[in-house]
Amino acid sequence: MSEPVLSLRGVARTYRTGEGALEVLRGVDLDVFPGEVVGLIGPSGSGKSSLLHAAGLLEHPTEGRVMIEGQDCSKLTDRARTRLRLGLIGFVYQFHHLLAEFSALDNVALPQMIAGQSRAAARRRAGALLTHLGLGERLNHQPGQLSGGEQQRVAIARALANEPRVVLADEPTGNLDPHTSGAVFQALFDLARVTGVAILIATHNMELARYMDRVFALKDGHLELQPR
Repeated sequence: MSEPVLSLRGVARTYRTGEGALEVLRGVDLDVFPGEVVGLIGPSGSGKSSLLHAAGLLEHPTEGRVMIEGQDCSKLTDRARTRLRLGLIGFVYQFHHLLAEFSALDNVALPQMIAGQSRAAARRRAGALLTHLGLGERLNHQPGQLSGGEQQRVAIARALANEPRVVLADEPTGNLDPHTSGAVFQALFDLARVTGVAILIATHNMELARYMDRVFALKDGHLELQPR
């Protein structure tokens, strides 16, 4: 078996509140492998977003280690974490957060240019990604001219723009109707298989969760593998 792209070991997250300590993650262990789509389910407040933020190096866990492609990220400087995030991790959120004044093409090209890619090369890759996602005729449309499902597919293309090794998706279909949700999930699933990117998806959508390679429920701060 191949080595995991993303590994969590003993990850704990405690928040300090006016009422004391709130433990949302308690010693989480998880491996996600290349080309695999893993689902994370649980009610609001169960810690799904906290787990994704720790996995994506957006927050430091209170305890434990996060490893990307075998590299322990626990002791990295903030600058090194930012550089690693930009190069190896893609993010998809419930709300697409596209830049309204830019076309679909330029929304996907921009992260590549920030990473040092030339504008011409960035736009070529952006066009190829968007075309693969069925948006070849919508490249020059601004977000306001696109449907909700089209906007989310642009967000997926943007997440993949810098050829990440892992994509973290937080309720990526939460704002979409069932039919559109299915199309967006299928796009993610197909991209995992074609590109080998590892995908971890937090979702409330149990219908979509059934089609993932593995599904974990987050309960009382621990992960429980769900039967298939």
